[in-house]
Amino acid sequence: MRLQDKVAIITGAGQGIGQATALKFAAEGAKVVISDMNEAAIEDTVAAVKEKGAEAIGLLVNVTKRADVKQLMKKTVETFGRIDIVINNAGITADAQLLKMTDEEWDRVIDVNLKGVFLVSQEAAAIMKMQNSGVILNASSVVGSYGNFGQTNYAATKWGVNGMTKTWAKELGRYNIRVNAIAPGFILTPMTEKMPEKVLTIMKDKAVLKDLGTPEDIANGYAFLASDEARFITGTILSIDGGVVL
Repeated sequence: MRLQDKVAIITGAGQGIGQATALKFAAEGAKVVISDMNEAAIEDTVAAVKEKGAEAIGLLVNVTKRADVKQLMKKTVETFGRIDIVINNAGITADAQLLKMTDEEWDRVIDVNLKGVFLVSQEAAAIMKMQNSGVILNASSVVGSYGNFGQTNYAATKWGVNGMTKTWAKELGRYNIRVNAIAPGFILTPMTEKMPEKVLTIMKDKAVLKDLGTPEDIANGYAFLASDEARFITGTILSIDGGVVL
């Protein structure tokens, strides 16, 4: 198992990519900390992880609140003794064209997708520095490199995530902390499954592989980057997108 006895915190792990990643890490031998804003979803994911024979705890966390983030780190260390991996998966969208986007839509997405990643990484990095080891993995998007119609706020946050990833890789490498990100393309999640079939077909056609990705495709990427197999990889934005940006 590639992640045997590693302690991993995954934000936004109640469903979709976060949940798939939690299950993948459990299968790879990790001890998993499930963080989300949905208590029922947390319980479901924790139960699913434990069914795989892995240790897990769940915590209700608002990543935009430093007190919540501090408690997340404190509880993880109290339970498992250390923090080896953090995956900043929590994120939201509030789409609107530039001329129609409200202050609230802008602020809400910036708060979760940028400030949340900043707070979780800052608090985790302080612990990882003392350990002289750790891996931070951020959820980016192809939108963070190419933009997308109606997603000024979301695109701005993912450009920001890319910049933070590369900056932290430079700052934290001296402490044996690796920092990378994954930029998914069109992924079949509970949100996209509700889209009209015509829209899904258009999304598929944009990819060279003529298909949509699955949450498991992204989880596999996180598992690789978190493992010792990726020991010499840092500051990288890994695109898992079926060739949608070629």
